[in-house]
Amino acid sequence: MDLNRVIKLLEDTDKDDLEEKQLKSVKKLVQYYQNGFPLGDLAQIFKILNLCAGKIVNQPHFIEPAYNIIKLCGLPFLKKKVSDEITYAEDTANSIALLGDLMKVPSSELRIQICKCIVDFYHAEPPKKHITGYQQASSTYKIQMAEVGGLAKTMVQSLALFENQLVEKLWVLKALQHLSTSEVNCTFMMKAQAARGICAHLSDPDPSGQLLFRSSEILWNLLEKSSKEEIIQQLSNLECLLALKEVFKHLFMRGFSHYDRQLRNDILVITTIIAQNPEAPMIECGFTRELILFATFNEVKSQNPLVKGLKLSNSYENFELKKLLFNIIVILCKDLPTVQLLTDGKVVLALLTYVKKPEKHKIIEWSAAQYEELQLHAIATLSSVAPLLIEEYMVCQGNARILSFLEWCETEDSFFSHGNSFHGTGGRGNKFAHMRYTLRLLRAMVYLEDETVNKDLCEKEAIQQLIGIFKNTINKINDKEEAIILEIQSDILLILSGLCENSTSRKEIFGTEGVDIILHVMKIDPKKFQSGLGYNVLLFSTLDSIWCCILACYSSEDYFLEKEGIFLLLDLLALNQKKFCNLILAIMVEFCDNPKTTAHVNAWRGKKSQTAASLLIKLWRKEERELGVKRDKHGVIIDTKKPLFTSFQEEQKIIALPANCPTVAILDVAENIRAKIYAVLDKLDFENLPGLSTEDFITLCIIHRYLDFKIGEIWNEICEEIKLEKLKPVATDKYILEAITTASENVGKMVASLQREMTESQARQDVQNEQKAYAKIQATHKQRELANKSWENFLARTSNAKTLKKAKRLQEKAIEASRHSERPPNAIFHQTDIKGLNTTVPSGRVVAVESTPVRLVGGPLADTDIALKKLPIRGGALQRVKAGKTAAEPKKSVDI
Repeated sequence: MDLNRVIKLLEDTDKDDLEEKQLKSVKKLVQYYQNGFPLGDLAQIFKILNLCAGKIVNQPHFIEPAYNIIKLCGLPFLKKKVSDEITYAEDTANSIALLGDLMKVPSSELRIQICKCIVDFYHAEPPKKHITGYQQASSTYKIQMAEVGGLAKTMVQSLALFENQLVEKLWVLKALQHLSTSEVNCTFMMKAQAARGICAHLSDPDPSGQLLFRSSEILWNLLEKSSKEEIIQQLSNLECLLALKEVFKHLFMRGFSHYDRQLRNDILVITTIIAQNPEAPMIECGFTRELILFATFNEVKSQNPLVKGLKLSNSYENFELKKLLFNIIVILCKDLPTVQLLTDGKVVLALLTYVKKPEKHKIIEWSAAQYEELQLHAIATLSSVAPLLIEEYMVCQGNARILSFLEWCETEDSFFSHGNSFHGTGGRGNKFAHMRYTLRLLRAMVYLEDETVNKDLCEKEAIQQLIGIFKNTINKINDKEEAIILEIQSDILLILSGLCENSTSRKEIFGTEGVDIILHVMKIDPKKFQSGLGYNVLLFSTLDSIWCCILACYSSEDYFLEKEGIFLLLDLLALNQKKFCNLILAIMVEFCDNPKTTAHVNAWRGKKSQTAASLLIKLWRKEERELGVKRDKHGVIIDTKKPLFTSFQEEQKIIALPANCPTVAILDVAENIRAKIYAVLDKLDFENLPGLSTEDFITLCIIHRYLDFKIGEIWNEICEEIKLEKLKPVATDKYILEAITTASENVGKMVASLQREMTESQARQDVQNEQKAYAKIQATHKQRELANKSWENFLARTSNAKTLKKAKRLQEKAIEASRHSERPPNAIFHQTDIKGLNTTVPSGRVVAVESTPVRLVGGPLADTDIALKKLPIRGGALQRVKAGKTAAEPKKSVDI
C-alpha cells in the first residue's frame, strides 16, 4: 500500500470533497493492515494516525479511523527479517510514545481505546491470519519499546486531564498499573510526580472501588521498583496523608469483606513507610492520633465515637492489622512531639496488658499462637515506647509486671509456645522468646539511668532474681537454643551492670553469687569466642559487669581475687584479641589499686611460663608495630624528639585549636592501649618484674618514661601552635619552652643510650654463651676421641699377643716405679698382682664380662621354668635339663 500517498492526501486541504477521500483511504489502510502493522511501515502509519487525531476537533468523523488504527496497535507487530526489531527500534519507540500524546485528544472513546491498547501490550494475542513473508515480533518487544519511548511519563501527565472523568481515569490507572511493573517505567513515573498525583486522589468517590485498588497497586510498585526515598518525599505532604487517612479510616470502620481488609492493611503499610520520614506531617493531619486510637481501643476502653461499639473479628487480616499498628507505633514514637499523643492514648497501659501470663483473651478470641505472637510484639514495642514515658510506666507498675512475668518465664507449667513468628524465633516449646524480649525491655529501662526506676527495681529484689535466672540458664544451653540463651545471659549482665554501677550497696547485694556467674563465663573455652553464636557479646557484657558490679566493692574484689579472677583476666588478655584488650587492661588498672592484686599478677604464668609483665610488654610492642612507631630492629628509639609518635601523628598536620579541645597527642592516649599498659606496670612499680628478656627490658625503658615522653609531645604541640599562630613569646617564656623541649629530648637520648648499652651487653653475653657452647662441644669431641683411642688400645691388646705383653710390661714397670726404692724396716710386703692373670686392668672381687648377646641367651628368664615352655633351639640359650633322664649323672649348672 502506498502510505506516502495517504499521508499526502491527509495533508492536502485545498479540495472541497477531500474529507470523504481521506476517510476512504484511511479505511482502506485499516482493512489492509487488519492482521497487524509491519515494523517497517510503523513510522508512516503513526504519522497518519497523528494527522487523523489532529482533524478530530473540527472533523469528528476522523474519530472512527483513528480508533481503528489504535485498535490494530494492540495486535503484535510484524517483521520481515529477524533484524527488523533492532533496525526499526527507534521508529517503534517514537511511535508508541505518540500514544501518550494522543491522550490530549478530547475524545473519551479514543482515550479509552489507547488505554486498552497499552494493556494489550501485556496480554499479546496471536494474529488473526498468517501473512506470507512476515512473522510476529517477540511478545515483550512492545513493552521494551514503551519503556524506551517514555510512554509511562506521558500517561501520568495525562491524569491531570481526567479529574472529573472517572471512567477515563480508571482506564489510565489500569494502563499505569501494567506499566508500573517495570523499573524503567517506574523511574519515568517517579520523575513525573506520579506518587503524589495518584495518592492525592485516593479518597475520590468511586462506586466501583477500582480507583483505590489500582492506585494502591501503583504506589506499591513505585515504592518497590524506583527510588524509595524520592517516593516517600512525594507522599510526605498534607494532601496525600489526608487522603490516606480518610481511606484507612473508612476501610477500618466500614470494610467488612476480605478484599476490604486486605486493602486496608496495604494502605497501612504504605502509611508506615511514609511515617519513617520525620518531615511527614503525620501529627498535623491528625493521622497519628487516630492510628494510636485504633491500636489501643481493644485494650483501653475509649468513648471516642470512631471506635465506640467497634469490634474486630479474629480473622487473619485483623491479626495482621494489629501487628502493623504495633509496628507503626514504634516508628511514630521516634518523633518526639508524638510522645504527648502516646500519653493521651494510654499506649503504655495498653501494651502492658500483654505482659502477663497468657490466658483466654476477653475481647477477641485470638488463637494461642496468635496471642503469643501479639504478646511478644507488644513487649518488643514497649522497649521503644516505655523509655519515652517513664511516668506512665511507673504509674502502671511496669517494674512489678515485668519481674512477675520473668518469674513466670522460669516456672515449669503446661504452657507450650509455638515459636512460629519473627519474635518467637528459637522459643518453640519453651519460654525463652518471652524471657528474651522481657529482658530487652528491662535493659532499655535500666539504661535510662533514671534513679526512680532503678531504685524501684532494687527494692523489688531484681538483682537477686536476675542472678537466679542466669544460674538456671547455665544448665539449659543446648545446640538449638544456644544463641538465644547467650543473648539472655548477656542482657542479664548488662542490666546488673546498669543497676550496680554507681551504688556500693547494690554491689554488695550482687555479692559472691554474682561474682560466681562472672567467673563461670570467664572460664568458657576460648575457641567458642569465634563461633559466631554470641559468646563475644557475652564476654563483653561480663567484662562490663566486672567494671560496674565488682570494682570499688572490697569484699567482692577480694572474693574475685580469691577465686583466681585475675588469672582468668590475664588468660583472656593472653588470647591477644584486640577487641578485648582495652577493656581488660582498664579493669586491670583499677584492680591494681587493691594491694592484694600485685601478688596475683606476678604469680600468673601463661604458655611457656610467660609472666604477666612479659605479656604486657609484648602487647606494647605489638601495639607500636600496628601504630607505625619508629623503632630499630632491637626496639631502640630512633627519633629521640618524638619517641612515641605514631604514623597517624606524623601524617596529621597540627591545627590551632581552642584550649578546651583535645589535641592529637591527647587523643592518642585514649585511642590505644599504651597508656593502660603503662598504668598497670607503674602500679607494679617497674621493679622485680619476673620473666623478662633483654628485649623486654629494652621496651620497658620506653614504658617507664611514657609519661615524660607524652608531656614532651604536648609541649612540642604547644610550640608548633605558637608558630602556626605567628605569636612571639616573651623572652622568659621562650627560654622556658626551649628548656622544656631540650629536657624532653635529653630524656629520649638517655633512654636510647641505655637501650643501646643493654643491646651491646646482650650481644657480648651472646658471644660468651656461644664460646661456652663451642668449648663444651669441643670438650665433648675430645672426650669422644679419647674414648675411641682407649677402645682401639683395648682391641689391640685383646687381638695381638705382642701388644698385650708390651702393655703388661708397661704395667709392671709403672707398678715398680710407684714403689719406694727403700723398704722401711719391719714392713710387710703384700703382693699386688695375681699369678697367671692375663689382664692389663686392675682386678677386683667383681668382674664384669661382656658375653654372648641377650638375643641369643634368651635374657634373664632363660634359666627359669618359663624358658622350659619354649622348644630347644640349636645354638640357643642354655636350658635347664630334667634330672630324670640320667639318674647317675650329677646335676650341672653353668654360671656366666
